[in-house]
Amino acid sequence: MITFRRLLQQNRNYRYTWIGQIVSEIGDHFNTIAVFSLALHNTGSGMVVSTLMIARALPFVLAGPLAGVLLDRMDRKHLMIASDLVRAAIGICFIFATDPEHTWLLYVLSFLLMFASPFFTSGRAAILPAITSEEELHTANSLTKTTQWTAVTIGALTGGATAMQFGYEWAFVFNAASFVFSAACIAQLKAPRGFRAERRALTEAAVLRPWREYIDGLKYMRSVPLLFTIALVHVGWASGGGAAQILFTLFGQVVYPYGPAGLGTIWGFAGVGLLIGGAFANRVGNRLGFEGYRRLITVVFWIHGLAYIAFSQARPFWLVLVFIAMSRFGMGVAAILNVTLLLRHVPDAYRGRVFATIETLTWGTMMVSMAATGWATEHYDPRTIGAVAGMLSCSTAVIWMVAGWRGMLREPAAAGVEREEVEVHGEPGV
Repeated sequence: MITFRRLLQQNRNYRYTWIGQIVSEIGDHFNTIAVFSLALHNTGSGMVVSTLMIARALPFVLAGPLAGVLLDRMDRKHLMIASDLVRAAIGICFIFATDPEHTWLLYVLSFLLMFASPFFTSGRAAILPAITSEEELHTANSLTKTTQWTAVTIGALTGGATAMQFGYEWAFVFNAASFVFSAACIAQLKAPRGFRAERRALTEAAVLRPWREYIDGLKYMRSVPLLFTIALVHVGWASGGGAAQILFTLFGQVVYPYGPAGLGTIWGFAGVGLLIGGAFANRVGNRLGFEGYRRLITVVFWIHGLAYIAFSQARPFWLVLVFIAMSRFGMGVAAILNVTLLLRHVPDAYRGRVFATIETLTWGTMMVSMAATGWATEHYDPRTIGAVAGMLSCSTAVIWMVAGWRGMLREPAAAGVEREEVEVHGEPGV
């Protein structure tokens, strides 16, 4: 199996993508920790945090279909650069929202920032098979996810500490600068035929009616039972995952009054769990047959949901951290294995819409979950809410098991990566 080090040494395109990802996603979590901590500090209301999370989730639901269609029509590299630059301009404006009387700006800027995000995040997923060979794909997906979770850990821990030590403004400045750095890295990507999806020429009707094109992508997903099941699993995870976005803040600053550092520590240990899960998935991913993949996914979904429930009920803070890490371990394994499967089996012509649709479904469900959690914070204690959210997260295992019983978990034909589809295998002369 190709190693992370060898992948970074021999594949120039992936190396630039990875370097930009590191800085950009650490900056993302500087922003996340600062925004939620600032909102709770200024208002003291869990409902405000819930409303803020909805303001960050709604744009994914609105922008996802548009992003999916454009990523399958236009040059994905150019859309990703544009997304980064727009987010940099929005990100720097958060420095004007630190005063209590300007808390409303946190909602507006969060909405705008997240609206621009699917054009980058879905684009990065869509180009991965195009900048890696078939041999490199699983390792590249594992490293991408592992890096994302490393950024959660580093960004959460250092973001919380930075906000306490230097103020929220510095966190927002770093976030804006990180988008500029990411854009510069993506600009270095090179390919002989560019980064457009391979597809038939658009008809006049398709150009004028992009919604029909998006519906066509949904029909494709529905026609492949395994892909449809994976999409449903994301809905199941998000039903409890949305609540977690608020519960982490409440547990870190209300249940345990540790301020931004407490919030950052919980997010940090969640990242540790994801990293361990990612390392495990990378090691076993290429060794598992399809039946082994199916069984392992069932196990880790149960680990995720049950550990989430235990997290909500644990009393010592250190035990809270252990259980949230265990829950995220299960998520980490499932995420890498499922995305690798998608990358191998989804044709290039549909890839942008498939990943954007999954993001839209996930964030749409999370938005409902966060709204319900925000209401619940006014009536129930965080531990009760966490137990219910954990039970909802167990639905991932239930969905997967039912799909297996109904014969929906059949391996589709490989379509995601073909040798002639790979644009750049590595450095010239490597």
